[in-house]
Amino acid sequence: MNRSVIIVDDHLLFARSLKIMVESFTNYSVSEIFSNGQELIDYLEKSAENPDVVLLDIKMPGMNGLETMAWIKENKPDLNVMALSMEDDEATVLLMIRLGVKGYLLKDIDPDEFQFALEALMENGYYHSDLQRRTLQSEKEGSFEVLSSKEMEFLHLACTELTYREIADAMGRSYKTIDGYREILFRKLGVKSRTGLAMHAIKHNLVNI
Repeated sequence: MNRSVIIVDDHLLFARSLKIMVESFTNYSVSEIFSNGQELIDYLEKSAENPDVVLLDIKMPGMNGLETMAWIKENKPDLNVMALSMEDDEATVLLMIRLGVKGYLLKDIDPDEFQFALEALMENGYYHSDLQRRTLQSEKEGSFEVLSSKEMEFLHLACTELTYREIADAMGRSYKTIDGYREILFRKLGVKSRTGLAMHAIKHNLVNI
């Protein structure tokens, strides 16, 4: 039986080319192509079975890869997700690893290594690329903390023009709860203001502005 793969990438030409490559490998087939994380989540919430592998881009319109992984970590933690991106900065790689990706590959990867990575993921449950190993080796204790899906949602809204009370209404939470999210993010991200939150989010590609 073929292993089912879902591709999540907003660049349609790349996604279709990737589909052709994946299906050239023995026992792999691409069941769906989505252009952002929300489309993937909508599918996962309705589907009775998970795909064997999700190939996930980072920078996408709407819900990006980091926001998507925050949801997956809370709702589908056993899902095999392989990040496939052009983003190679340590902050992004480390955050994706902490959010539960089973592998992190750059889009210019050699096709043979890409196939090897898929096979390793299927056999071992993970694939540690050289990029992942370098990132983990250089990590400093306590440099980054994982954000929950609600914290990610709040962070996204905090980067808009909405007031905190309007954010509370948008999230269906009390103002006190929103105030709690703000204080938690101040602590986790090491900032002291809403402007600091926005600057950190943009710098580390946590939200799309």
